Amino acid sequence: MLSASYFFYGWWSLQFLGLLMLSSILDYFYGFWVASPNKGKAKFFLWLSIINNLGILAVFKYYNFFATQFQEVFSLIGFKINPIFLNVSLPIGISFYTFHGMSYVFDIYRSNQKPIKRFVDYAVFVSFFPLLVAGPIERANHLLPQVQTKRTFNYVQAIEGCKLILWGLFKKVVIADYLAGIVDNAFTHYEQYSAVSLIIGIIAFSFQIYGDFSGYSDIALGTAKLFGFELLSNFKFPYFSRDIAEFWRRWHISLSSWFRDYLYIPLGGSQKGKLATVRNTFIIFLVSGFWHGASWNFIIWGGIHACAFLPLLLLNKNRKHVTDVVAQNKTFPNLKELWQMFSTFSVVTIAWVFFRAHSLNAAINYISKIITSIIHNQAQFFEKPIGLTTFVYILPLILIDWYFRKDERSLNTRKIPGFLLMIFYFVMFEMVFYTLTNNVSKGVTQTFIYFQF
Repeated sequence: MLSASYFFYGWWSLQFLGLLMLSSILDYFYGFWVASPNKGKAKFFLWLSIINNLGILAVFKYYNFFATQFQEVFSLIGFKINPIFLNVSLPIGISFYTFHGMSYVFDIYRSNQKPIKRFVDYAVFVSFFPLLVAGPIERANHLLPQVQTKRTFNYVQAIEGCKLILWGLFKKVVIADYLAGIVDNAFTHYEQYSAVSLIIGIIAFSFQIYGDFSGYSDIALGTAKLFGFELLSNFKFPYFSRDIAEFWRRWHISLSSWFRDYLYIPLGGSQKGKLATVRNTFIIFLVSGFWHGASWNFIIWGGIHACAFLPLLLLNKNRKHVTDVVAQNKTFPNLKELWQMFSTFSVVTIAWVFFRAHSLNAAINYISKIITSIIHNQAQFFEKPIGLTTFVYILPLILIDWYFRKDERSLNTRKIPGFLLMIFYFVMFEMVFYTLTNNVSKGVTQTFIYFQF
């Protein structure tokens, strides 16, 4: 498994495979030293692990951003500096495997995990190829016991894995990759389009990134099931959320819970008064945005979500929807639930503009164009906008997700007649196969969005 994972990563870059291996070796040894009964020694190596992992991220992901910011600040006060910029690509998955290493050392320091004696076991935990490049971000006490368990083939688990792989490929290849063309056109030529067309472009991106990232997560979970592993869920139908707090319990779950356990709680969480709670909440949202990319766009994106979360926090409603799902034990949602989902989706979609735009100015201009177009061109509402085929692709996705909304892992299909199920799987497979072969023949390639993080 380790050889396969290293081959998988090394196929992209042998140079950065060495960085992955170095990071794994360092945290493997830090684990033993952090387990020392000498608290001073344990804390020293804990901080050394944090510095090493964040240092790797700082050099490869954030150095050029901070160099640019320093250059601009000094130019404002009359000093001209010419910093050295790094001309190096961002190692794929670096934000994920460094967080794996840090969580392992943190858990040992907290006595939630014992150091692993076999390096191979630890290295598989860090570099297991289904989750290596885009998560989910695993926990040592969840994945390592599975690594150390003897492999046995489970037919039912493997079938569930194949279903998830096919569904993930469908969301990525058929839906997300098609919507990518509409999104790219809208964000590249936004000056030329009406407000309605630009709104459709944002909606298209909302489902592009969902299909892209949740599709990858489904493929990762499904592939892991084939090997007898159960990974952490990363998505639980987030666009059916009734408020922002619920959205973040359903979107990129492994990252949200990582920041909660290793940043929010160590900062004091909600135990040090309302003001400290608000401060800590803003910190984790802003850091979460910065984790996604070295750009003010992502920081603003995190800030928007923090501001949307704040009213729920102040009114003690941020844990209102923790265990239930929307329209529990019902076929359809009521009007109140529809409004809650619509308003939450609207806030999330507006924030996506800052996530998708190439610069902060481009994001602001995109939103400004929508506002000015609505004010000055009411006739557009009687014209055919671009990108209407977006809804042809997202409506089936919404309906299928709604049917499976109670169980994101197994895609329970017991209530569907067998012949309809076979047709469903056959159509999905044919659409994936046709789209892939058609793209290859045209030389069209689409990467996963979260590979860049």
